[in-house]
Amino acid sequence: MHLHEYQAKQLFADYGIPVPGGQMIEQPDAVPGVISSLGGSAWVVKSQVHAGGRGKGGGVRLVEDEAALRQAVSEMIGSRLVTRQTDDEGLPVDCVLVEQTVAIAREIYLGMLVDRASERIALMVSSAGGMDIEEVAATNPAAIYTETVNPAAGLQGYQCRNLAFALGLEGKQVSAFSRLLSAAYRLVLESDASLLEINPLVVTGAGELVALDAKVDLDDSALFRHPELAEVRDTRQEDARENAAREHGLNYIRLHGNIACMVNGAGLAMATMDLIKLHGGMPANFLDVGGGATAEKVAEAFKLILSDPQVEAILINIFGGIVRCDLIAEGILQAIDVIDVNVPVVVRLEGTNAEAGLALIAASSLAVQTASDLTEAADKVVAALREDGK
Repeated sequence: MHLHEYQAKQLFADYGIPVPGGQMIEQPDAVPGVISSLGGSAWVVKSQVHAGGRGKGGGVRLVEDEAALRQAVSEMIGSRLVTRQTDDEGLPVDCVLVEQTVAIAREIYLGMLVDRASERIALMVSSAGGMDIEEVAATNPAAIYTETVNPAAGLQGYQCRNLAFALGLEGKQVSAFSRLLSAAYRLVLESDASLLEINPLVVTGAGELVALDAKVDLDDSALFRHPELAEVRDTRQEDARENAAREHGLNYIRLHGNIACMVNGAGLAMATMDLIKLHGGMPANFLDVGGGATAEKVAEAFKLILSDPQVEAILINIFGGIVRCDLIAEGILQAIDVIDVNVPVVVRLEGTNAEAGLALIAASSLAVQTASDLTEAADKVVAALREDGK
C-alpha cells in the first residue's frame, strides 16, 4: 500500500523527522487559510498522486504570490497527472500539498527497504539527491553507500556515522543525521513498511537536515496490525480491477499482455506466465484464485479478467489439491454462461476430480478448449491468438 507524500510526512513528523511546514488542501477556497497558517511569500505546490517523476510531469510548482498559488491549486486539483510511472491516462489529482520553501544548500538521497536477499533492512544513501536513484545506480554505482541492519542488534550508531561520513556531513550534522536514520528505521519497523525513501533529504543554508520529499510503502499483508494506516488507503490511485479482486479475496496484478491467466497458487501462476512467454505470448495479468478456490470465486475471477479490454484470450490452469476440479469447471461454465465471452478460452485441469471437470466442459455447448498439460495449454492459447490474427 502506497502513502501520499502528505501522509508519509505526517508519519515523519510523528517520529521526529524534520519536514517543511505544509498543509494538504482539496479546494482552492482553502488557499487564504493556508497562507495564514504557513506564512511566507513563496510556496511549493505538489500534486498528491502515487507516482514518481511529478516534477517533470508538471505536478510540482513554485509560486510566489497568492494569485499564483490559487491558480496552481485550481489547475492541479481535478486534473490527471501523467508521469513516467503512470499510463497515458495518468492519475487523478484530488488534493495538493502546499509547503513552505526551503533554502537548499545540498541534496542527499536516503532510502530504506526490505532486502530479501540478505533478509535484512538495507539503508542506502547517496550525494546524488534529487536524481532518479535507478539512474545513479546504473551510471555511477560507487556513489551509493549501503548498510544492512542485523535484526537482532538493530541499527547501530557506527553504521549511522559511516553513512554520514560517506556523505561528507560534518559536526552537528552527523549527530542530526544519526537521529534521523534511527527515527526512520523505527518507523519502518513499527509500521511494517517495505520501503521508505527521502529524495531529496536536503541540507539547508543553516546546515539543518530536512526531508523535502517522502515516500512510504506499507506491506499489505501486515495492514491488519495497522488499521489506522489501512483507513487512509486511496483506492482512486489504484487499479480498479485490483481493488475489486481484493474485495473477493483474489490476488490480481494487471500486466501489459493480451493473454489472461487464472491459476490457483502463486508459484503455479508464475510458471504459467513463463510458459506463455516461452510459447511467444504475453500475459495480461497475474491472477491467483487461491488454494481453496470455489466455483463462486472462479466466476468472480472470470468476470474480472474479462473486464479488461486488452484481454484477447484466456488460459485457465487449475491444480486440484484441496480444491475439486469439477467444482472449478462448474464455476467456469457459470461465468461463461453469464458473460458474453468472445475470446478463446483454454482450460487445463489436473488433480482431484480433474477428469470429471474436463468431462463437464466437454459436454457443454460452449467454445472452450481443454489441454492435458500446461505446455499444451500454453501452446493452444498462443495458437488461438495467431489464428485470429492477433
